[in-house]
Amino acid sequence: MSGNRRKAFLVSAALMGGAMLMTACQNADAVTDSGASQGSSSSNPVATAATPSGSSTGGGQGSHAANTGTSKGKGSEDGVGSGVDTGDGKREPVEQGCGANDISWSTRSESQADGYILVVAKAKPGITCYLPAALPTVAFGSDGTQAGPAEQSVGQQIKLSGSTAAYAGVNPKTTGTDGGKELDSIIVAVGDDDPDPVSLPVGTITVDEPVVTNWHTDPADAVPFN
Repeated sequence: MSGNRRKAFLVSAALMGGAMLMTACQNADAVTDSGASQGSSSSNPVATAATPSGSSTGGGQGSHAANTGTSKGKGSEDGVGSGVDTGDGKREPVEQGCGANDISWSTRSESQADGYILVVAKAKPGITCYLPAALPTVAFGSDGTQAGPAEQSVGQQIKLSGSTAAYAGVNPKTTGTDGGKELDSIIVAVGDDDPDPVSLPVGTITVDEPVVTNWHTDPADAVPFN
């Protein structure tokens, strides 16, 4: 090989080597940029997705826990939730039923309806209780003769407190014949299960098939008409 041709070959080889080196560097840079771009592109969506997910989860749980912690008692405005569940999401206060020993009793004789005994019931001081929507239990004598109903329907429950009074009318004799028991007191209770019935003086009365009205808040409604 002549000196000129050899020189030309070396120059050509050097140029080709430089071109190949530049191409290799460019390819390496492209790979590096691509990897960085992919890494940046892949990491940002993950971070972006993780942030709402974590925030949503944490916020939701925190909100749920807060709601649970501050929720009010069922059916009560103050959150106590006391009383009896009525089944519709509400609770009603538990009320005290009257017993005979919760009541201040009195009687008086009335002239209407051929004469009858008006029984008056008031709660003792400091007591609030309810007379049930049922007949008072009124019995006579040692044999326990009991008064039947003077009315066709059951009355209303009555709340006794303070000066509020309830009235029931007792007709001791409803028969038009002679005879009967001569007595001077009656036994009164709030229902057949009342453990503390009371004996009330009424003067001398003749008892024969007696009847009693429901409890009323107006004494005019407690007249036991036959």
